[in-house]
Amino acid sequence: MLRPDKKQMEKKRIRALIKEHGDDILRSENFQKSREHIQHGTISVMQHSIRVTETALRMSKRLGIKVSERDLIRGALLHDYFGYDWHGKKVGLHEIIHFYEMHGFTHPGQALENAEKDFDLTDRQREIIRKHMWPLTVIPPACKEAWIVTMADKYCSTLETLRIVGNKKHKG
Repeated sequence: MLRPDKKQMEKKRIRALIKEHGDDILRSENFQKSREHIQHGTISVMQHSIRVTETALRMSKRLGIKVSERDLIRGALLHDYFGYDWHGKKVGLHEIIHFYEMHGFTHPGQALENAEKDFDLTDRQREIIRKHMWPLTVIPPACKEAWIVTMADKYCSTLETLRIVGNKKHKG
C-alpha cells in the first residue's frame, strides 16, 4: 500500500498522463456531453471513462506490464463513447429489456464508430474500444492494452453498480 504522500504523487502522475495524452478528448464537445448520461448506478459515462482510465494505468504499473500509455489512455477514455443514455428509453417493458440486454453487445461498435468520426485512432486504440466488452464481443482482445482496459472496466463497473464507489466530480 502506498503512503499518503506517495499516493498523492501517483494520483498527480496519472492525472498528468491523462492530460498529456487525452486532453483533446476530455475537452471535446461529445465527451463533455457524456457527463449527462448515467453509466452505472449514479456514475456518468464521463466519470466512468475517466475512472477506467485511471484504474488501467494503475493496473499496468502495479502488474509491471509495459504498455503504450498513449494508446491505453485514449482507448480507455473512448471505450464507452457511444453517445446515448442506455437507461432512459421510454417504451414498453419488452423493448427496455431487449435494449438493455443488447447494449452490452452493441455499444463497443457504436463507441468505435463515434470515436473514429471525432479522433484519429491507432489500431491499438480501435482494438481497446472494440473488444472491451469481452467475452460478449466473443473474439478476445489482441493486445495487452485492450486486456488491461477490459479488466479495469469490469472492476470499475462492478464497484459502480454495487455503489461501492461514489459519485465524484471530475474536471474535464
